[in-house]
Amino acid sequence: MNDFQPAVSDSRRFIDPETLVRIASLELVARTVVEGFISGLHRSPHLGFSVNFAEHRAYHPGDDIRKIDWNVYGRTGRFYVKEYEGETNTSLHILLDCSRSMSYGSKGITKLEYGQFLAASLGYFAFKQRDSIGYVSYDEDLLEYIPARGSTGHLNTVLHAIERAEAGRKTDFIKSLVKVSERLRRRGIVVVISDLYDEPAHVMNGLRHLAFRGHDVIVFQVLDHAELQFDFAAAAQFVDMETRAEMHVLPEYMRSQYRILLGKQIEENERECRKDRIDFSLIDTSTPLDSALFSYLVRREQLY
Repeated sequence: MNDFQPAVSDSRRFIDPETLVRIASLELVARTVVEGFISGLHRSPHLGFSVNFAEHRAYHPGDDIRKIDWNVYGRTGRFYVKEYEGETNTSLHILLDCSRSMSYGSKGITKLEYGQFLAASLGYFAFKQRDSIGYVSYDEDLLEYIPARGSTGHLNTVLHAIERAEAGRKTDFIKSLVKVSERLRRRGIVVVISDLYDEPAHVMNGLRHLAFRGHDVIVFQVLDHAELQFDFAAAAQFVDMETRAEMHVLPEYMRSQYRILLGKQIEENERECRKDRIDFSLIDTSTPLDSALFSYLVRREQLY
């Protein structure tokens, strides 16, 4: 799978996260990001979000031979091909964390803005796959809920809702995600875009409410580059954006320990998600969106 590479074109100039914030239209951002890598997806027969195996059917002349299940052939002597859920209509619900901590950004783009671009791109990509799209914004409660549908007009409704998202109050994963799980009657794919700034147990309990109802849950933890590296130079008063607690910090003395603690927390998030078959991906807001999405989709295909 190492030969997969995002397509390179003149649109690359739009993909840099700090440039994206200067594009007025969220639809243009989504279209530019998605079409920047989608030309390479034909290299795989089912590269997308819904790649769970669905069923076998008999091979017919003209079918892609890459879909043949050779294990079945070895047992039966007959050719059967695999069909995947991604080849049928699927519901994709995008959950965007709009809590106060998502408003942080060290280099021209906030985590919420990056999350908006990511949400819009995922929605646009799902629409290109003929999947239905739903959207939820939340902080300590649900802010906006749009049920999944698949029309062009509905895509525009979702994009406009994403565009008007604003960072507000603190996070409450359990309360918000329980309410979402109660509204989603039909099983589908649920994408959670968040910095996961809540008690780790609360984060996992909220995510499990979705997973235990049979949804295919994907988590994108979006963190600012400065949060990951803690490369601040001067002493400063740091303020917790959720609780408003203040702490005077000398970065050079805390940097190493901070990185160790953060690394352990991220590893724990990934480990706990894996236990419940929740797909976890960490994204640095300095990473070009097309590159981040393409890398994730290739990794998802390999896993499933």
